Amino acid sequence: EVQLVESGGALVQAGGSLRLSCTTSGFDFDDFVIGWFRQAPGKEREGVSCITYRESEIYVHSAAGRFTISRDSAKKTVYLQMNSLKPDDTAVYYCAASLIGPPPRCSSWVYEYGYWGQGTQVTVSS
Repeated sequence: EVQLVESGGALVQAGGSLRLSCTTSGFDFDDFVIGWFRQAPGKEREGVSCITYRESEIYVHSAAGRFTISRDSAKKTVYLQMNSLKPDDTAVYYCAASLIGPPPRCSSWVYEYGYWGQGTQVTVSS
């Protein structure tokens, strides 16, 4: 059974940092694409970042230079390091997995991901 569990969300002041974790199980980690998405109240879910064993992408323009995605194959975990957080980063953050490829390739499209975690709340206060 494919499972993705997010953790690391919290309430933080603007300018602070958080590291989100997405721990996975039930599939071959290197074959899958892992994406981070976020959904703010009243807004559509948007792709934030994505990683495979071959590549990584940051999709949110405002996150470039502040967010970093990484993966640990031994732990089957993907991380999203978020620095210099802004109130606009407030959202529920989800990780998702997909078999796009082969070879696995990144995507920011929600519909391409079939497996989702339950989400973790990130709240940035001004």
